[in-house]
Amino acid sequence: MSTTNDFRTASGLQRWPVAVEDLPPAEADAEPRGAGLFETADQDGWRHLTNVRKIAGRRRTRHAPGSVLIGAGGWLLAVLGGGLLFVSFAGQFAYLLAARHQVAPSMVAALMFDAGMIIFSLLALGLARAGKPARTQRALILACAFGSAAMNYAAADVASPRSVVAYVAPPLFLAVVVDQVIAVIRRHVLGDDEISPWAPLGRFLLSLIRLTGLVTLYSLRLLLDPKGTIPGLRRMVLNAAPLPVGPELPAIEPPDAEPPELAGASKKARLAWWYERDADYGNRSAVAAVAKRLAPRVDLAEGTARAYLAQICADLEKAGEAS
Repeated sequence: MSTTNDFRTASGLQRWPVAVEDLPPAEADAEPRGAGLFETADQDGWRHLTNVRKIAGRRRTRHAPGSVLIGAGGWLLAVLGGGLLFVSFAGQFAYLLAARHQVAPSMVAALMFDAGMIIFSLLALGLARAGKPARTQRALILACAFGSAAMNYAAADVASPRSVVAYVAPPLFLAVVVDQVIAVIRRHVLGDDEISPWAPLGRFLLSLIRLTGLVTLYSLRLLLDPKGTIPGLRRMVLNAAPLPVGPELPAIEPPDAEPPELAGASKKARLAWWYERDADYGNRSAVAAVAKRLAPRVDLAEGTARAYLAQICADLEKAGEAS
């Protein structure tokens, strides 16, 4: 069969291919689309309108590769979602009815998270088809899934792991499938990868696993070597939580010499006078350093000066407790 319309050639009109594939690329792109009138012209320049639609055949819009498969996945998601949502609703309704003893409120409350998941899924799918981000909607889908799973967990027999899995698995699995469908549509339409709301949850779980491992190891070390572990843990905590730096106080200048009234006083009294003017006055942890610093001024042995200063610190502590 000829691929052209001979009656058009005989009448002096432009030859018209039967199939769009026979047209050059430029003419194929300019081919009119859809139903309706279109214009033709003869060799004398007369213009005519015709209502004969596409004598050469119907022009079909070519889909991007994979569109049919993704569409089929979307329809299967609707079927799967309907079944899983029914299972989830049944578990939640049983739990709420036993708790509230009211049929209508229990049905509404049981539909709360599942209906929210449906709404946010439709919004996210619509935004994905339009090539727009849907991070908030995907996060809310995840939140609704966890809320539905928590309510199903309350309805399950918590003493039986199989019962918990049977009740909790449907909403979580549906959330995973919905999120993957949305992610695939985004990659198909935009060619980019939007961060999944499961990623922060995965990072949190990894951090929790690391923390659990560290606590377990340090607990074992504490049992095996308490004397070596406790100081190390103390240093780790002090380094991790340093105290805020306060305003710098002006340095106290020590006196150059004793006053005349101390002439002929005992070495202990002279040491006490010097100690009262020292920057570490009353600091028991610095007694040894202060004794080493002040003992030569009053001609005392370092050990004796340390004993005198320790007694002064003890008297100060007793006076503080009494007040």
